[in-house]
Amino acid sequence: MNEAARAETGPGPFDRPDGRFNVLDGWTWIGCYGGYYLQADALAQQSFEHGFFTRLWRGRDPEELSGYISVSTSVHRPQQIHSGIVLEANQACSVPWPEADGLVSDRGGQSLWVCGADCTPVLIADPTTGHTAACHAGWRGVAARILPSAVDHLEARGASRDDLVVALGPAVSGARYQVGDDVVTAIAASIGSVSNGRTALVEAGAVQVDPEPGRYRFDLRLATVLQLEHAGLNLEKISSCPLCTASEPELFHSWRRDQVKAVQWSGIVSQAEDSGESLRS
Repeated sequence: MNEAARAETGPGPFDRPDGRFNVLDGWTWIGCYGGYYLQADALAQQSFEHGFFTRLWRGRDPEELSGYISVSTSVHRPQQIHSGIVLEANQACSVPWPEADGLVSDRGGQSLWVCGADCTPVLIADPTTGHTAACHAGWRGVAARILPSAVDHLEARGASRDDLVVALGPAVSGARYQVGDDVVTAIAASIGSVSNGRTALVEAGAVQVDPEPGRYRFDLRLATVLQLEHAGLNLEKISSCPLCTASEPELFHSWRRDQVKAVQWSGIVSQAEDSGESLRS
């Protein structure tokens, strides 16, 4: 940013003396030549290279961003369609990108990428096999059980779901996410029966009353964590970023806030040593 622009807008979020963007429990801002991106400590502690990027990186695609989190990786990304489709990374190698919302590694050195504005970017890693997954988890994807599907793919690669480390990146918070009953019902059905799933969502605090009749405030990340817990994952190994895309205009694009199609990227690198040719039957 030039000096004239800085004078008009004030200091950027990473130039402020209060440092409030660097005190997130379980999350760390990583500074590099190109800017700052966010990492989940739980993934970093297992040596998984990854990053949740901000709107300040707009105009740079995964082919460029991958160089900031690792070196000499292949780049894999889907054409996102708000689905529950999960593909192996070798199916998403070049344009035209295949339609899907999740990728799972099939060998080492693959960087897997998803983008979003208010939907949750979810990165999953298995410390035992080194395999990883990246999913774009909007409400339709969660309802379609995209994350349990990704877990199934990782299990087929030798992972144990109790060992999986999961990071849910910045997304719209429940306080800023108004939905209708159809969304609550669809997510509830993805957890169990509609009645039991709805009860679980309410008890977890994912569903809150909205002043508008027939509408709710819905915490999609909390609902996603609940779904993963019901799928057998270890709750202690799931990290959920506290940042809300709709509430941080300097950091994140938000469709709910701006009604503009613009996204930020998130990616993770597979550390697997195998060639990806063997799967559990």
